[in-house]
Amino acid sequence: MTTKERRMKQDMLFRWCCRIVTFMALGVLLVLLSHIFSQGFKWLSWDFINSYPSRFADQAGIKSAVWGSIWVISFTAIFSVPFGVATAFFLEEYSNSNSKFVRLLQINIANLAGMPSIIYGLLGLTLFARGIGLGGSVLTGSLTLSLLILPVIVIASQEAIKAVPNSIRYGAYAMGARKWQVIVGQVLPAALPGIMTGVILSLSRAIGETAPLIIIGALSYVAFTPLGPFDDFTVLPVQIYNWAGRPQEEFHEIASAGIIVLLAVLFTMNLVAIMIRQKFQKYRM
Repeated sequence: MTTKERRMKQDMLFRWCCRIVTFMALGVLLVLLSHIFSQGFKWLSWDFINSYPSRFADQAGIKSAVWGSIWVISFTAIFSVPFGVATAFFLEEYSNSNSKFVRLLQINIANLAGMPSIIYGLLGLTLFARGIGLGGSVLTGSLTLSLLILPVIVIASQEAIKAVPNSIRYGAYAMGARKWQVIVGQVLPAALPGIMTGVILSLSRAIGETAPLIIIGALSYVAFTPLGPFDDFTVLPVQIYNWAGRPQEEFHEIASAGIIVLLAVLFTMNLVAIMIRQKFQKYRM
């Protein structure tokens, strides 16, 4: 057998291994989704979405968790997106890539992106909840999740900026534009699809996090709607975790209904990301 034939055989073997693993993962996912929908779909109703949690399964709802998630994810976006995108533009357009400080910063950002989420929960508890004195408020949860997704936004934005052809920059410079005008008028619109996709995917991760919010003191039972950033709160994952831990089978079923609502929210956010990418794709010519 020649070297070329051996490599082709190894390539085919590896390709089939990848296919088998992929189909196995999809099979497990399909089983989980079918189980969740079979248990939770019958509990989905407007009363379930518009009612507060209760110790009685037939009266329990998810209203406070939905509004808590909206509050938390909104403030998370406000805190993380401007800083993340601005940091990416500074690193790619203004900083010296050969600088030791920039290289150290890039390494730390990459390491922070892979840090376990519970570490950010401990940081948020120490810094925001106890250090600043914000307690287990919406603001504490938002700041903690902002730290969690900030490295991911920076990395995704950097990759989107790198993908912008230099010919766009050179053309703008040839027309007499200054650097900030090139960035705002040319590079940002061209990189916007990739940036927004990274932002939406990061926020999708944040909205599904449970561990850091439990660490900072997010409540598992909230019978009111948060009205401001300093109010106590709960979110969909924490409420689902609370129901799943109950011994009654009915609460396990409404936990499945809560998972369906969370999946619907995540699907909507990812759909928005796809629409934004398609809308601004014309800039990436």
